[in-house]
Amino acid sequence: MSKKVIVITGASSGIGEATAKLLASQGNQIVLGARRESRLKEIAEDIKALGGEAVYQVTDVVNLDSVKELAKKAMDTFGRIDVWMNNAGLMPQSLLSDGKVEDWDRMIDVNQKGVLYGINASLDIMRNQKSGHYVNTSSVAGHIVGPGSSVYSATKHAVLAISEGLRQEEAQAGSNIRVTVISPGAIATELTNSITDEAVRKGTEQFYNEFAISPDRVAESIAFAVNAPADAAINEIIIRPSRQVM
Repeated sequence: MSKKVIVITGASSGIGEATAKLLASQGNQIVLGARRESRLKEIAEDIKALGGEAVYQVTDVVNLDSVKELAKKAMDTFGRIDVWMNNAGLMPQSLLSDGKVEDWDRMIDVNQKGVLYGINASLDIMRNQKSGHYVNTSSVAGHIVGPGSSVYSATKHAVLAISEGLRQEEAQAGSNIRVTVISPGAIATELTNSITDEAVRKGTEQFYNEFAISPDRVAESIAFAVNAPADAAINEIIIRPSRQVM
């Protein structure tokens, strides 16, 4: 198909916004999901002003009914879902000894359950179409653990595990559903805003200010995977700033 219907969660900024705008510029129909309606409206208008097609649905990925409404919006508007990008994420890093249980719960709900809810809301649709593509946002932290990143890394490693399981199941089912994991390093997004530990946030922001690259670089990698021939699946892309060591 020359035109794809692409649903993106966490679409109100950063990687989600950059990916939405790039894929829209390539002629695809975009369905934006996030909690901030003002940002969704602005991004949709930006896309339309450049001749693209976009709609939005206010979405909270920790609420399954809300995620299903996003899928319904795509189906009611465009009649199919070709790509579903599970991109919403939080990174409130802290030491385990700090006992920030509320932060742990939020990360598990958004980073882990949010991916599962996105799959649940759209998998039957893709199976009925006999085609589809999931793009799930993990992180370099899903591969590497450091002090303060234990829970965040755990949630992002879970994205890798869920994605690989989904890939195997859909290959076995012959559903023509592809799965891609994108694992970014330091990217200039709002992710550091979710860190509640003042000292950790200051250090992380300093690192990001020095090394982070544009989310457009990640969007370009996602577009490469989405535009690959249907018989080939780009299963994982790890993308770091060229100067980032870990």
